[in-house]
Formats: sequence, structure tokens, C-alpha cells
Amino acid sequence: MKFAVFTHVIHGIKNGRFYAYSPYIREMNLWLKYVDEVEIVAALEEESNKEEENSPQGEYYKHSNITFTEISSFHLLNFLAVLDTLLKIPFIFFRILGAMHRADHLHIRCPGNIGLLAAIAQFFFPKKPKTVKYAGNWDPKATQPITYKLQKKILGNTFLTRNTKVLVYGDWPQQSDNIFPFFTASFSEKEKELIKKDFKPPYKFIFSGNLVEGKGVDKAIEFIKILRTNNLDCRLEIYGDGILENDLRELVENENLKKHVHFKGRVGLATLKEAYRDAHFTLLLSKSEGWPKAIAEGMWYGCIPIATSVSCVPWMLNAPSVPNGETNIVTLTERGIVIGSRFKVQGSGFEGSKLLDQMVPDVEALTNDTERMKKMSIASQKWSQQYTLERFERAIRGMI
Repeated sequence: MKFAVFTHVIHGIKNGRFYAYSPYIREMNLWLKYVDEVEIVAALEEESNKEEENSPQGEYYKHSNITFTEISSFHLLNFLAVLDTLLKIPFIFFRILGAMHRADHLHIRCPGNIGLLAAIAQFFFPKKPKTVKYAGNWDPKATQPITYKLQKKILGNTFLTRNTKVLVYGDWPQQSDNIFPFFTASFSEKEKELIKKDFKPPYKFIFSGNLVEGKGVDKAIEFIKILRTNNLDCRLEIYGDGILENDLRELVENENLKKHVHFKGRVGLATLKEAYRDAHFTLLLSKSEGWPKAIAEGMWYGCIPIATSVSCVPWMLNAPSVPNGETNIVTLTERGIVIGSRFKVQGSGFEGSKLLDQMVPDVEALTNDTERMKKMSIASQKWSQQYTLERFERAIRGMI
């Protein structure tokens, strides 16, 4: 079987081997176990001078028969970019069509600009089997860019998108027959263990992810400040990097939190596992997610999640969805705390601070109930440890 992959993920090459963002590659290597030939259609950077075989920034494909069809990356963020994109799209679309013609199975990664073009190009190949991995927020009520909404409309239309299995995070009502609830995984069956945490101060909170807009890292820092103002002994460790790192460091310094908020940088999975093992809570006050991997990974190691009600978070934590427009709901569930998701930031202030204040009594009450925290921790582990790499691989194999 010749398997063609269409993705917005930017790749690199070193010594004839292709690499990209580590979590993406780890998943794709599971798909590629079951195919004879692979054609990757994506943007390609210049050859890297990295000495390391693997690095925190990327890993390599594990397949002996890969061809790469290079296309240009593009965006629509300003007028000049739009003009540039209009020139590029015909050439990109032609290359996508060529790869689809050559392949036996089409695998499209959405949401993204390349995913949108591939979702349109697949109209011309109705008989070819296809899988689409929609790695973003599939919530039909979510506020999203128009290009994301368009991709969801196309993929959910069984006339336009034929012979296709669309894999989405979460189980959503009233979906077309080609939409399949899916998941992802980070850890193996062999890594399962029951961790009995010692819930006592100082309480350790963890954020893991990219330090970019929308991830709510600034709100996580603000929340730690509020908790400490209310005399809860706690600290926050931030794992990851990104364009907001300097701004966030400045925020920590301005709020006199340098002793209590620590930037750990981007680290390998082994280091992150130990951090989760040692932590009490994971924080993710995000505006949008697909599968919130940091929450699932923290739950595997018994961390109690505190997360906004976005994407499949309510399902993960067994909580009701927050109605559209609601910002003032805090729900304690058997597996964690789910909060209203629509924070608004104005300048350096937090319009969402009232909700953060509202969370404090629930967190304080929880920290005064050690038995309840232990039960939440164990319930989190039991839920997360259902989703192993072995189960993930079996699910992938069933889709090809």
C-alpha cells in the first residue's frame, strides 16, 4: 500500500532522513508501521546542522521507503501574504492532486491550510480510501476561524467527503456517519502504575505546552498569585517555550513570584514524566484545544487537572459542558475541576480574574480534604491509563 500524508507540519531533513515536531512524528510512526510506501506532502526547511539524532524539537520518521513532495507554506495574516498565497495555491494544489493520484490511501491532517486544500482536492478521488485526523477542537459550538469551520463542514459532508473516516477528539452528538470519536496516547501498557501521592503543601502545579497566545499561561501565573494571596502554599512549574516566554518572565518578576513560579524550558518526555509524578495539579486555562495531551499525561501520573471547558475536556473529566457564553461556572468532578473558558484579556489586566477568584474557594476546600484529593488522583489515573500506546496502535491499524 502506498500511503500519502498531507500536513501543515513543517519538516526538516538531515542526512537524507526527514524529521518534524516530536508528538506528530511519534503518532505518524504508528500509522506507517502498516504501509509499504509513504509519500509526505509538506513544507520543508533547509537541511539541519544538528548533531543529535533526536532533539526536543524533532524526531525522525521510522520507515525505509519514504518520498517527500515539497510544497510551500503559506498564511493569510496580512495583505501581502494573501497576494503571495494566491500565487502559490495553484502549484500546491497541483502537487497535492499528483500525490493523491499516486497513492492507495490518503491521510489528511487537519485543521490547517494544507489540510483545507487536501480536503478540497480529495473531492476528485471519491473511491480512494481516506483517513482524516482532525487534531483540533471538533466542538460544533466552538468559536473558531472561518477556515476551521469550512474544514469541519467539508469533512462532515458525506457527499463531498466519501469513503473517509474522520477521526475527532471527543464524542459529539448529531454527527454524520463518517465521524469517529478518537483519542491519542503517550505512554505504554508497561508504564501503568498506581501512584499514591502525598497531598500536602507546598502544592505543586504544572503547566506543560507552548508559551503562546491562547494557552492561558498568563492566567495560570495569575491564579498562583491569587492562591498565594489567600495563604495557600503553592508553586508553579512551567515546561515549554515559545514567543511569550520573555513577557511571561517579566510578568512573574513584576508580580514578585520568582520564588514560586519556575520556567523549566522544553524538556524530553522522561523529564516530564518525573515532573508529573512529583506534582499535585496540572493547569490548562486554554481558549482552545484538540486533545489536551498535557492534561491526559498529568492524569496518567495522578495529577488533578484544573482546565477550561474546551473541546473534549468535559468528557475527559466527566463534567457537563459549559453553555455558550457562560464564564462563571466552576465544576468539581470526580476527576478534577472544569471552569468556564471565555477569558478576555485587556492590556496587562485580567478580565477573567473574577473567575480565577471564584475558583479559589473550591481549590482551598479541596486542599483541606486530603481523602477527596486522593480519590480524584486515583480516578484520574484509572481514566487516563485506559488510553495506552498499544490501544492507540490497534485503533490506528483498524482505520487503515
